This record gives sequence, structure tokens and C-alpha cells, in this order.
Amino acid sequence: MADASEIVTRVIARRRSIKPSQFSDTPVSDEFVWKILESANWAPTHGMTEPWRFHVYAGESREQLGIRLSEIYNEITPPESRKPGKAEKLLTNARQSSHLIVIAMKRQESGKIPEIEEVEAVACAVQNLHLAATALGIGGYWSSGKAICSDQLRDWLGLGENDKVLGLFYVGYPAGDWPEGQRGPVTDKVTWND
Repeated sequence: MADASEIVTRVIARRRSIKPSQFSDTPVSDEFVWKILESANWAPTHGMTEPWRFHVYAGESREQLGIRLSEIYNEITPPESRKPGKAEKLLTNARQSSHLIVIAMKRQESGKIPEIEEVEAVACAVQNLHLAATALGIGGYWSSGKAICSDQLRDWLGLGENDKVLGLFYVGYPAGDWPEGQRGPVTDKVTWND
């Protein structure tokens, strides 16, 4: 039997971004979504601020979120700058996903902890979430962009003025084989000092 370090290392190396267009029609159970959210909740956090906030959309609410994202994209993007099909893709991605998780940062009122550390804590929470999904055979994709990270979406969600939307995590089972990944050697990315 593999020891814990081998299991964790395998899950980390297996994690992939799997986009909604690659999802099957098989829904992910709410129970599994709660499991991955529980893993997210164990991320490191300076000052125990636990700034991560998640808004989960399942069932009919996915359509509502997709429609709102499409509307926001059209509201904030001048017509001459709009990418063909972008607004529609926001709605299609919502429809193709089993669940959508809006990733937000709740900014502490005192401001004692630097904002960048709060953002980093949320990123760690998302990594935990993604690793837990991978361990369960669930695909996921963290997406951002103007509409997703907009003040308009923040306000629609009822977040505070100093809070931020940091992205959207699409959840679904992959339709095909789990994708293979590649990384260059870690030695190319490390400066080691003795």
C-alpha cells in the first residue's frame, strides 16, 4: 500500500484543468461538492481570517448565473471590443457544468492582513478544492475574466464593497479519458543556495 506522501504526490501530478466542453452529462453529487468544499476550508490563512467564500450554483440556478454573466459581459464590454460568441459561451459553460462555484474573497474590515495575503489564501483554498476533486475523479476548471471578476457580479452576489470575486470553478465529470499532463523539470525553476 502506498504511503500518504505517495498518494498526495500522485493526486497533485494528476490534477488537470478540465473545461466544461470536456464534461459528460453525468451530474456530480452534492455530497461530493460538499467534500471538495470541506477540503478548501482547510487552506492556510494568515491571522485565521479564512477569507474564502464560495457561492455554489446547481440545477436551475446554473442557468441564472450563466445568463447574468452573459449580461454583464455585454454591459461592460464596448460593442467594438466584444469577442464573437463570448457572451454565449459564458451561458453554455454554465449549462455544461454539473455545478458552478463562484470563488470570492471576503476582505477583513480591519485591513490588518495585506490584501495580497487574503487573495493567496483563497488561491490555496482553490488548490485544495481542485486536488480533492481530482482525488474523486471530478474534473474542474478555474476561470476568470472581466465579467466573472467584475464589480457587477460582486454586487449581484451581495458581497461587500471591499470583497472580490476571484473566479469561477466549473465542476463536472470528464467525458473522456483523464488528460495527461506535462511539466518541465523542476531543476529549471529552482535556485538552490547552501
